[in-house]
Amino acid sequence: MKSILLSVFIVFLLLSCSKAEITKAPDFTLQDINGKVLKLSDYKGKVVVINFWATWCPPCLAEIPDFVKFYNSYKEKGVEIIGIAVSSDINDVKKIIGEKKINYPVCMSDGKVESQYGGIRAVPTTFIIDKQGNIYQKKIGSMSEKELTEIIKGIL
Repeated sequence: MKSILLSVFIVFLLLSCSKAEITKAPDFTLQDINGKVLKLSDYKGKVVVINFWATWCPPCLAEIPDFVKFYNSYKEKGVEIIGIAVSSDINDVKKIIGEKKINYPVCMSDGKVESQYGGIRAVPTTFIIDKQGNIYQKKIGSMSEKELTEIIKGIL
């Protein structure tokens, strides 16, 4: 009897753990630093890395070179990066883009997008969105080129 109950319990655990919750990435419309309108939905069918960052955040600034290198390697493979600057002055953002040679779109937060993504409580915070538009992974804290590559290889 104990073995039957144990077997039923194990099957129940396996079934409840195997049902991963799929969360659609909220669509947003923001302006990049040049005033061009950017919508997440424009990137349908691509893997998108959304990176919330700030100009006053040392870990944010430290990870940017890895994002640039990663983007150089993966932009032709259907991967996009969107940087979203939060709590930052547009002139400071433009300065960082030049200094760090950022080669992917950078938008200014409208103050709403953070709450759409569950409330960004710390920067950097990065979301990986799969080709179907679902949030594949969220990471609070800086990410290296190696980490990004490992995650992306799993969903390309």
